[in-house]
Amino acid sequence: MVNASVLHVEVNPELPATLGRLRELAGNLWYSWDRPTRSLFSRLHPALWNAVGHSPRAMLKRVDESRLTAAAEDSMYLNSLYRVLSAYDLYHQDERRHGAASQLGSEDVIAYFCAEFGFHASLPIYSGGLGILAGDHCKAASDANLPFVAIGLLYRQGYFSQQLDKDGIQHANYNNSDFEDLPVDPVLDATGAPLVVSILIADRPVRVKIWLARAGRIRLFLLDTDLPENSDHDRAIAHRLYGGDRSTRIEQEMVLGIAGARALAAMGIKPAVWHINEGHAAFLVLERMRALIKAGLDFETSLEAVAGNTVFTTHTPVPAGHDHFDLTMMAHYFTPYMAEMGVDMHRLVDLGATVGQHDFNMTALAVRGSRFQNGVSRIHGDVSAEILQQFWPEVPEKENPVSYVTNGVHVPTFLAPQWYEVFDRYLGFGWQQRIYDKDTWAKIDEIPDHFFWSIRQDLKVQLMHLVRHRVTAQCRRNQVSDSHIERMLRLADPTNPRALVIGFARRFATYKRGTLLFSDLKRLHELVSNPERPVLFIFSGKAHPADLPGQEFIREIYRISQLPEFLGHVLLVEGYDLRLARRLVSGSDVWLNNPIYPLEASGTSGMKAAMNGVLNLSVLDGWWGEGYEPGNGWAVVPSPESMDPDKRDREESETLYELIQDQVVPTFFRANSQGYSPDWVKMAKHSIRTLLPTYSSARMVDEYVSKFYLAGIKQGRKLGDDQFRGAKLLAGWKTKVRQAWGSVGLRLVSAPQRRIGFGDSVTVSIAAGLNGLQPEDVKVELILSRGLGETVGVSNPYVLSPKGTTEGGELIYELNLAPELCGKLEMRVRIYPHHELLSHPMETGLMKWL
Repeated sequence: MVNASVLHVEVNPELPATLGRLRELAGNLWYSWDRPTRSLFSRLHPALWNAVGHSPRAMLKRVDESRLTAAAEDSMYLNSLYRVLSAYDLYHQDERRHGAASQLGSEDVIAYFCAEFGFHASLPIYSGGLGILAGDHCKAASDANLPFVAIGLLYRQGYFSQQLDKDGIQHANYNNSDFEDLPVDPVLDATGAPLVVSILIADRPVRVKIWLARAGRIRLFLLDTDLPENSDHDRAIAHRLYGGDRSTRIEQEMVLGIAGARALAAMGIKPAVWHINEGHAAFLVLERMRALIKAGLDFETSLEAVAGNTVFTTHTPVPAGHDHFDLTMMAHYFTPYMAEMGVDMHRLVDLGATVGQHDFNMTALAVRGSRFQNGVSRIHGDVSAEILQQFWPEVPEKENPVSYVTNGVHVPTFLAPQWYEVFDRYLGFGWQQRIYDKDTWAKIDEIPDHFFWSIRQDLKVQLMHLVRHRVTAQCRRNQVSDSHIERMLRLADPTNPRALVIGFARRFATYKRGTLLFSDLKRLHELVSNPERPVLFIFSGKAHPADLPGQEFIREIYRISQLPEFLGHVLLVEGYDLRLARRLVSGSDVWLNNPIYPLEASGTSGMKAAMNGVLNLSVLDGWWGEGYEPGNGWAVVPSPESMDPDKRDREESETLYELIQDQVVPTFFRANSQGYSPDWVKMAKHSIRTLLPTYSSARMVDEYVSKFYLAGIKQGRKLGDDQFRGAKLLAGWKTKVRQAWGSVGLRLVSAPQRRIGFGDSVTVSIAAGLNGLQPEDVKVELILSRGLGETVGVSNPYVLSPKGTTEGGELIYELNLAPELCGKLEMRVRIYPHHELLSHPMETGLMKWL
């Protein structure tokens, strides 16, 4: 080979006038959930489309001029283009707001902060579930026409691409993105120059550029420090998603929270409610407080004003999963902020303090800086209420402010296109506007069984084509013989898709137990060894480069897949990405999920599978704990949390084997004369009917609006109007209450009768020492229960009224109660602070019992 320098030049084609709006389509992530739009680009040059990673902008920069000219003269292509443009224009011109969003005005802007966003492979700034969820949240916000902006980081290197070697060892490859190929544009200032904001990181100014990505009707602003005026170190802050050390992490989170808030201010965007999606962005609380303190508010008032219209969503089911930084690091980075805020280190650190720890916890900051907190499933809401109990130490965890909104997935993104025409025919046109109308989905049973089965088989064939392509490329790179490849792929046969395909694809974290299926290899071999009932397990997923146990799971699955008894029955597909994910959740027959209970915060892959008629086989954790019902899948009941981990794994794997052997396999292969199983089709229809309308991101976002956004907007105005009069009142009242609370107490004045008849009443009389507080500062309540663990009065407690004072100055509270229950009853009396400006009755976390 000649040893010569290589010079590069990129020749960009000119778009013919008739194709001019392709540029507009390439610049709006609407294409990420509109397949006809993506098809316009892939049809120009299918091979190039794959080579550029399905990036419309990169496609338009590299496709040959001759192909564009041919497309401009192709009447069929132009007709497709005009249909897409008509749908695109109708979508963007529709100004109606749907669902709870109809109560929002144009000034009620929601600002949604997250460290990653997963819209499409052409914008690689996501790693997994959190990013995909954030992308789906934005897409659903666009569909509902919310006044909504999102803020994230523009990484030069997104998450890694994965390769597996001949021993199943994971290798992480990182690629730099060319921002000109991404669907982003610089935000410009009034002079036409790129808009840049500046923040202090430690004692040095760092410049941050703002980019805009459009996703349907909403805007996503992305922050970038890779600017010539920054030092090499600071240029690299946002270089890699979740990369670097603790210093990199805190610097990324300062850019996200602090520069993110400043970017919105620089663009004149004034959010009415702020949503922190996971704790990475919690520094926005400090930035908003700093701005208010600079405008004249004190520290406590600024905290109330900021928290009143802030929503915090936690996705982490274990305390160790929350970001935290040591206090020396906090002092290094935030000394300038403390000076601007007029507070010392102790005051700042208190916002991030947790019991028993000597560091700064980002979840603690997010909780203290918000008044609306939620987990992401019913089970996770309970887990989060327990984890976060320390922030409301005297309040029973079931009554603290932590609520939940179960995650959902964006149906247009993850519903396979094969279903659209079928749903149009049997559910009626406009079903996409009625996604969470259960009556619409009841019509799923009208689809003829054989027709339904044929679509499911078509989706399996599409999956098998992609799996064969990926596995063949993987094996040939590792110099595996063609004969061995064919043996591996003998059941992944698109020409004969008769095997039962069980899919497992997600991040290989240890709590997800990717190898639970292999606990008893002899038992598993019995399940797959019947040639009349072939079973194929397909695994895919990445482990974080620092997660060595997760990488060992991958290696172990690969090892087992190469054992003679499992060759062809177990496949491990490298390079898990959105394209493979969409094929797996639509083309598998069964979706397997076996996390350790209760560590699955929600999980969304099973939702995507269910909407495509794939049956879930899962531990009753996360969303499946509320989504499962007999007939729409199978459930593994989790063992008690106190059980020895090894015994737990044995018991739950045994349940898994029993379900596969006794229910899954027999039901799938119970074929009729037409070659399909009516019982299986019945369950698949049941899965779609019961799960798709409930677990869509349309429902999820509507719930966020009704439970949190509207309340946050209202609370923000109550506290912020009239120069923050409400925030000042509330901050002053809380200070007064905290100072007095140590000496507040209750005592019994007269005990009620021990026995009464039904319909009779008893009088409860309590003396309350308020230590200078006024009667309107507190509530005194009676909780009635049967004494069997059943609490009756928490959701509707009985309020005691003030009836005078004792000689010692205590306030007398009385209640005349006629119980509506019979039997032995227990009464408990409590007192807690009360103020009309509180966002939640238990917001102060203070409570005392008689």
